[in-house]
Amino acid sequence: MQKYVALLRGINVGGNNRVEMPKLKLAFEGLGYKNVKTYINSGNVIFESDLDLGKDDLGKNGLGQIVAGIEASLKKRFGFEIKVFVCKFETLQKICKEIPKDWQNDDSQKTDILFLWEGYNNKETIKLIKTNPEVDSLLFSNGAIIWNIKRADYAKSGMKKFIGTEVYKNMTARNVNTVRKLGE
Repeated sequence: MQKYVALLRGINVGGNNRVEMPKLKLAFEGLGYKNVKTYINSGNVIFESDLDLGKDDLGKNGLGQIVAGIEASLKKRFGFEIKVFVCKFETLQKICKEIPKDWQNDDSQKTDILFLWEGYNNKETIKLIKTNPEVDSLLFSNGAIIWNIKRADYAKSGMKKFIGTEVYKNMTARNVNTVRKLGE
C-alpha cells in the first residue's frame, strides 16, 4: 500500500463550493481507497492505495490516473468541478523538511506552499511569479513553491498581485502550518 495526499482546490472558500468532510471521506472510500482521513475543512485528504504507478497503455502515469478518477468522482458526487493535486506522502514529507524552520505562519510572517499542477511542476515556474526581491522569499521543492514574507511587507509583496495569474490558476495553496501538520 502506498500513502498519498490529495489537496482539493477552491472548496469551502467564502461559502462557495461547499464540500462536507465526512462526504469527501466517503467519496474517497467509494473509489476503493483505504485508511482515508480528512484534515480541516479546506479539502486535505490522506489515503492509501495499492494502484500500480507504472505507465498504463495510454502512456498516462499512475498519479494522473488517480487524479482523473478522483476529479470525475467528485464532480459526479458534488455537482461541480474540483481540481485535485495528488502526491505521495513521502513527497509531502520531503517538502516539509525543506521548509526553513524559521518560516512560519503567524502574526509576524506568512508562509504558503503552492502545489503545482503538471506542466508547472518545475523550478522555471518561479520565474513566472512577479515578486519583490526585497520582501519575497521563494524556494522550489518537489513540485511546490514555498513562499515567505513578513506580514508588515505584504503590501510590497508580489503575493498581493498573485491572484488571477497563470501560476495561480495552475496550483493549490496551503499555509505552512497545514502542510507541516499533514506531513506528520
